[in-house]
Amino acid sequence: MKPYAFLLSTIALILALSAVSCSKTSQSDAEMNACIDSIMAKMTLDEKLGQLNLPAAGDIVTGQASQSNIGRLIAEGKAGGVFNVKGVEKIKELQRIAVEESRLGIPLIFGMDVIHGYETVFPIPLALSCSWDTAAIRRSARIAATEASACGICWTFSPMVDICRDPRWGRGQETYGEDPYLTSRMGVAVVKGLQGTGQGLYDKSHACAKHFAVHSGPEWNRHSFNADNIEPRDLWETYLPAFEALVKEADVKEVMCAYNRFEGAPCCGSNRLLVQILRDEWDYDGIVVSDCGAISNFYVQNRHETHPSAEAASADA
Repeated sequence: MKPYAFLLSTIALILALSAVSCSKTSQSDAEMNACIDSIMAKMTLDEKLGQLNLPAAGDIVTGQASQSNIGRLIAEGKAGGVFNVKGVEKIKELQRIAVEESRLGIPLIFGMDVIHGYETVFPIPLALSCSWDTAAIRRSARIAATEASACGICWTFSPMVDICRDPRWGRGQETYGEDPYLTSRMGVAVVKGLQGTGQGLYDKSHACAKHFAVHSGPEWNRHSFNADNIEPRDLWETYLPAFEALVKEADVKEVMCAYNRFEGAPCCGSNRLLVQILRDEWDYDGIVVSDCGAISNFYVQNRHETHPSAEAASADA
């Protein structure tokens, strides 16, 4: 698939998830496709790019949503979703701005780092994995999805299925440990719990498999190191099995590409990882989302510095 065509297909998928101007439960696939096509035809390039923008909501935690920078971005059609805003009233107000004040009225997607519970707090993932109880893990994710979706969160940045084999790596508590098989079983349980089953729309949250891939390699700098010494056998037997299981067994709806480089290329711009393995070999057709600020790492000083500018980084991503 050509990059521009893939960009448009990604926007179309986001529009479908946002239930733009129509309800999936009341329309056929053909009618939904026609609805999306009609909106795509009306969108400017800036609005299409805006649908790919997911600003973080730290600046409205204590302020009014409508008066925030994010509120202005939404009204101008420059945001397709919002990350880490909590509270029904805030989410409702941001959604109102999107539907009533933006030119096309496209609803927002709301995502959050729901790692081990939303209102009900469960043990951290590393502790959950020690139970070896996939039914309990799935149930905990089901509870988290029910609570989060009731508040308007429909996109959960979990589970993290990186393999942690070095305690110096700093994010081990967010993983399910050092074993690829156990990690895959825990990850599948979490995805199925978050995404639910059946046709109901209102007690589920799309899951996100992160961080693709080799983010947890035993290196001192988890954001900018180059995983160029990973043997093919180690890649396929250690770092990739859990991601493959989430894609093929659990139908995970999103995959998050990692901060680090893989074989010299930033993971969020890696043809090997994102096209050859994820799209072509695994036949994945869902959304790929970058880790927070990962695209800017392509060109900022003391990070990857593999690209000369924001424009070049965006084009490759």
